[in-house]
Amino acid sequence: MTVNGWLQIVLYCVLLLLSVRPLGGFMHRLFAGERVFLTPLLGPVERGFYKLAGVDQRSEQNWLQYAVAMLLFNMLGFALLYLILRTQVWLPLNPQQLPNLSADLAFNTAMSFTTNTNWQAYGGEATMSYFSQMVGLAVQNFLSAATGIALALALIRGFARKTAGEIGNAWVDITRATLYLLLPICLFYAVFLIWQGVPQNFSAYTEATTLEGAKQVIAQGPIASQEAIKMLGTNGGGFVNANSAHPFENPTALSNFFEMLSIFLIGAALTDVFGRAVGNRWQGHAILGAMMVLFVAGVALAYWAEASAPNALAHIDGVQAAGNLEGKETRFGVASSALFAVITTAASCGAVNAMHDSFTALGGAIPMLNIMLGEVVIGGVGAGFYGMMLYALIAIFMAGLMVGRTPEYVGKKIEAREVKLASLAVLAAPLAILGFTALACVLPDGLKGLANAGPHGFSEMLYAYSSAAGNNGSAFAGLSANSVFYNVTLGLAMLIGRFAIIVPMLAIAGSLAAKKQVPASAGTLPTDGGLFVALVVAVVLVFGGLTFLPSLVLGPIAEHYAMLAGTSF
Repeated sequence: MTVNGWLQIVLYCVLLLLSVRPLGGFMHRLFAGERVFLTPLLGPVERGFYKLAGVDQRSEQNWLQYAVAMLLFNMLGFALLYLILRTQVWLPLNPQQLPNLSADLAFNTAMSFTTNTNWQAYGGEATMSYFSQMVGLAVQNFLSAATGIALALALIRGFARKTAGEIGNAWVDITRATLYLLLPICLFYAVFLIWQGVPQNFSAYTEATTLEGAKQVIAQGPIASQEAIKMLGTNGGGFVNANSAHPFENPTALSNFFEMLSIFLIGAALTDVFGRAVGNRWQGHAILGAMMVLFVAGVALAYWAEASAPNALAHIDGVQAAGNLEGKETRFGVASSALFAVITTAASCGAVNAMHDSFTALGGAIPMLNIMLGEVVIGGVGAGFYGMMLYALIAIFMAGLMVGRTPEYVGKKIEAREVKLASLAVLAAPLAILGFTALACVLPDGLKGLANAGPHGFSEMLYAYSSAAGNNGSAFAGLSANSVFYNVTLGLAMLIGRFAIIVPMLAIAGSLAAKKQVPASAGTLPTDGGLFVALVVAVVLVFGGLTFLPSLVLGPIAEHYAMLAGTSF
């Protein structure tokens, strides 16, 4: 570990925290229906969309109507994307004449981008036409991100409103998130990436002759526009197979830093939106504080594991005195690679600037654990916030049991209905992760995809289903997942990981919105200070430990001790 590495991490945290208040204030005003600086320009466009769609922006929905609208919207997006992928050879903007995707790969990819997972069982530049990348994948990058933001807002309104039957309008929330927030930022972001050297064109691929006389095909395409929303919307799907380790997606140290910053930007700001909505910004600070404690601990452990280069690894290529450099870009080094890995798995983004399969056993375990905890450490845009709030409800309920009184949170009593729904939501992803991993361990079609034996091979499978159910999309990169078995089962895991959490969460929002606010009393647990932060962190870690520790012991922990004994896989 170096001073320069720690300075990068500290600078990142400082800039992130400085961005929370201004962006949170803008988002609070925007989604409260107030005038923002973009209203004169985009207000007529917004109203035009509502007129065309027959949407009354003043009409709100109860939680069930909101859920139906959200499910219908995503179902139609899935169907459209599946159709594009199955017919891309006949569609325009396909200079390489890339063929249609198979039924199972199209299902997996359409489900992946609809659920904001962006798992890729294919090489982007060798599989997807420009039309599929832009009209199919990039559009879903915007819409799935807007869906997550809208869902977080629905839950925030549940806490903030008093005896209300409605939690907002799904169509209005999605429109505003896309039109006023995601599109403007991505416009400037894409220009910044072009300045840094990311291509943005419709040219055919370039054929070059290397110094050795070999033929090389260099991918081209509209990369910068997709890269911007991929990061800001915590989508993670790469235009090229190497993702953000490729110089066309991430050419410089400056682009690398801003890509990392943009991953957390909206997720962190949503905590400020929550604090403003409930009338006590320290409530939002407490949630952000719990997230940052888990994040900093994860970065420290991952950086230590990758930089320490244990003596047991000294004989393995790529492990040097500076740390484990195998699978990492020398442009970024160990510190930035470890930081990127923790950010992308804490935020359900899935973009990578290094191969997690090449991390040390403990270095790879931290990103995996981030996903298993529900990616609530900042998390995906919206999804991380409402995931952490589910844990907060469970923590409040446990605290209430300890003192023998009905728990309260921001003036709302947390009763059996909310706790049951929260428990149902947080158990959905573990069921998919462990269930499908167990299935893959015993079926020939599952074992066939492994590149490694022993605990590392088990980690490859465990990480894949964790990534899918956690809607992350990153991979250990050692699993051959483009098979009917993996395409179907991973697609189903993505479906469960997204929608089995959304519906109970919206039911909680509806239940809370209908409740009266009760004044705090002497027995009310303060939820805006350090004690509450510690309680939430403990609940997240205990839940993750109890649920996933046995599987982690079989995978990365067993591999770590095997590595210390001089065995590698």
